[in-house]
Order: sequence, then C-alpha cells, then structure tokens
Amino acid sequence: MFQRLLPRVMAAVLRLLGATWRVRVLGADPFEAGEVQLAALWHSDGLIGAWRFRDRGVTVPVSFSRDGQLFNAALVRMGFGPSARGSTSRGALGLLRQLIRATARGAIVAILPDGPRGPARHAQPGVVAVAATCGVPIYPVALQAQPVWRAGSWDRTQVPLPFARVICCYGEPLHVPKKAGETAREEARRELERRLNALAERVEAELRGS
Repeated sequence: MFQRLLPRVMAAVLRLLGATWRVRVLGADPFEAGEVQLAALWHSDGLIGAWRFRDRGVTVPVSFSRDGQLFNAALVRMGFGPSARGSTSRGALGLLRQLIRATARGAIVAILPDGPRGPARHAQPGVVAVAATCGVPIYPVALQAQPVWRAGSWDRTQVPLPFARVICCYGEPLHVPKKAGETAREEARRELERRLNALAERVEAELRGS
C-alpha cells in the first residue's frame, strides 16, 4: 500500500513546493514555442526539471532499478509521457532505440546526459547519438535555485526550499549532422558538455547577483 501511495505523495509535494518558487526564465523557452524535441540538463537539475516541465507529456529515460520504478510512477503523476526504460549499465541499446523512436515521432525528449551514475557534469554520448540519428538539435537547459538543499548523492541533486528563487536558463541549440561520424559526434558531445557547464555557471552567477 505504501509503495503505491508514495509516487502520488511525491508528485503532490513537488507540485505544492514548486508553486511557492519564484521562477525567472533566461532565454527563449523552446517548449512554449513548440520547437524542441530534444533537451539536455544535468542530473542535479532533474527535480527542478520535473516541476518545470510538468504536464507536457515529456519523455525521459528512467532506469530499471527500484528507485527508477518509483521515479517513473511519480513522473506519470507529474504529467510526463511514457518513460524510456534502461540505463547505460543495463539495457543501454534498448534505451537508445526507445529514445530515437520517441524523438522520431515528435515527442519532447529530455535527457540527463551525466546519468545515471556520473561522473557529474560529464556528458555521455547517448544524447548526441539520438540527435544525429533523428536529425534534431539538442537544447541545453540549466536550472538552479537559492536557497537549496543538496542531496549527498554523486550528483548533488537540488531540492529548492519553499519560496526559493529558481532560474531556468535555455541555451542555443546544438546541431549534430545527421551523418556525423565518430569524430564529429565526440566533438558534439564535448561541445554539449561545455555549453551545459557554461549555462550552469551563468545561472549560479545570476543567483549570486540577485
């Protein structure tokens, strides 16, 4: 009974908590423009992202672990679409195929490229492979909050406190050639990593300034 109720409680608490946040958006929101199909954000920003992108039918990758099952059930109650199941350590090829199919049919797909185990803020190649296969750009996204509690996990997940200031920053799209070879994909992976870290630094500076 508790396991069935917990996702509902998690989703309800996040919705209530997020309703108190003071959100500031930097850059044009490609979600609102209906342009984005593939977004990338660091794992530490995932909880804020779950609130920010709620009720939009977004597809995200979720592992087969027990925590993944719980997280998936909570995402459904946050208005996310069907999750792509798997991780880089288990079911990686199947996960990549699911993400490609979701992107190809026009679904909004959000990927945490340093998950599920890190290292933090180091992009894995999966998101670039999806972009190159489907011929869609990657939109980097950074989300930061102040004041915030950070988990003791490898990714230092952010949990903004009630009435926290939250900044959501959208970067310029990264285009990966559809027939990109191994060298071009590696260059794109590095560029995505650089852009995500630059966005994170920008948002952190904005929060310090405010």
